Amino acid sequence: MDISVIKPEATNTKTGIKIGDNEERIMIEFVNLRCPYCKKWFQDSKEYLAQAVAQDRLSRLIKLTDRQKESLQRGNVMHRYVTTDNAQTALAEIEKIFDTQDQWGNLSLEEVAAFAENTLGLTEHNHAEYAQEITQESEAAVIKFVPTILFDGHIFDESISKEELATFVEQ
Repeated sequence: MDISVIKPEATNTKTGIKIGDNEERIMIEFVNLRCPYCKKWFQDSKEYLAQAVAQDRLSRLIKLTDRQKESLQRGNVMHRYVTTDNAQTALAEIEKIFDTQDQWGNLSLEEVAAFAENTLGLTEHNHAEYAQEITQESEAAVIKFVPTILFDGHIFDESISKEELATFVEQ
């Protein structure tokens, strides 16, 4: 991932699903729920980040990022089924969606919506404006790939080691 083109100053700490109360150290995570690399990031970092949030060492700001790439459009559909106003509910929904990614990842867009409703028991939320804000932000910040994570001046993706992540968080 070429991070030299990314413009962190074009991101914000307002739009997204905020987990935690730390206002000083916010980890911004651009993810798409269909992306297998985003799933890897979410699952590999889940326990460590939950502990860091619980200890008020950071907050997470998850930005469900719609993409035009055909293989990620199913994720765009799933984004509509994640609540944006309750962090714990949103985390549980994201986990459920990632855990079943292999089941819905190759369905048609209409079938993905039906899977979200009928199999996962999720409700569609009307947040087109919210999704558009995140898309515009990712374009302004030149976020070309998901996942892209920004934290305390560092930019990285799912390939970060647990040790390196811990080093950033504990600085």
